[in-house]
Amino acid sequence: MPTPWLLRGREYRWGKRTFVMGILNATPDSFSGDGLAGRLEEAVRRAWQFVEEGADFLDIGGESSRPGAEPVPLEEEQQRVLPIIERLRAEGYPLPISIDTYHPETAEAALEAGADWVNDITALRDERMARLVARWEVPVVLMHMQGTPRTMQQNPTYRDVVEDIKTFLEERIAFAEAQGIPRSRIVVDPGIGFGKRVEHNLELIRRLEEFRGLGCPILIGPSRKSFIGKVLDLPVEERLEGTAAAVALSIAHGADIVRVHDVKAMVRVARMADAIVRGWEEEG
Repeated sequence: MPTPWLLRGREYRWGKRTFVMGILNATPDSFSGDGLAGRLEEAVRRAWQFVEEGADFLDIGGESSRPGAEPVPLEEEQQRVLPIIERLRAEGYPLPISIDTYHPETAEAALEAGADWVNDITALRDERMARLVARWEVPVVLMHMQGTPRTMQQNPTYRDVVEDIKTFLEERIAFAEAQGIPRSRIVVDPGIGFGKRVEHNLELIRRLEEFRGLGCPILIGPSRKSFIGKVLDLPVEERLEGTAAAVALSIAHGADIVRVHDVKAMVRVARMADAIVRGWEEEG
């Protein structure tokens, strides 16, 4: 099993149970309809609600990565996320916070404001981000994405989706290690919905355990995504059950962290899946 983490006084032992990461989109154009750009009070309330509902991590992003999304200026991205992080830390927010960005300038500002780790959808393709993560000695998520958010769904193709992504992640892990980031601080994410067709996403979940050989915790983010909508023919606001199925089967196939919008429901799904997959003992 990967080396346990200690963040904010909390121990994260991989393989013991599944950890739930709550999504806080500080954007106006989130695909899931939960964008909170410019709504500081509501964002802070949502973050504290995630604590009550049992989340283990909070993930904050200020630039939409939905298909077709355009980049936003650095200043705007930072104006969206930094006040939230600063306010939460001032209030004694207990959960580790990850900053969802591929911009090293935003990542460093977020770390200075109180974030604990970096979630990079480009897997450190900006070498400055790798140097930043190494210097701060924080964990990082390396995610696979074919293309960019603006182009990724135009014509995604693979020889073998799992093998191709494993090869990519192996290369990015090697790069990260060469920059001074130990494997013990790396999380891998196959990038559900990022340059994948419906069949690719389904196969990634079905074969998720094949990523175990990378020696890193596995994060997966199927929450409310379009492949669920296409399979079930449902709009984004009606994808709770489809998300629950994807989360439960991801856990059955080796997920360590599930990144979700509906924290309360998915914590329950994760606990039930863990009881089946990892065993259960009655408390007391």
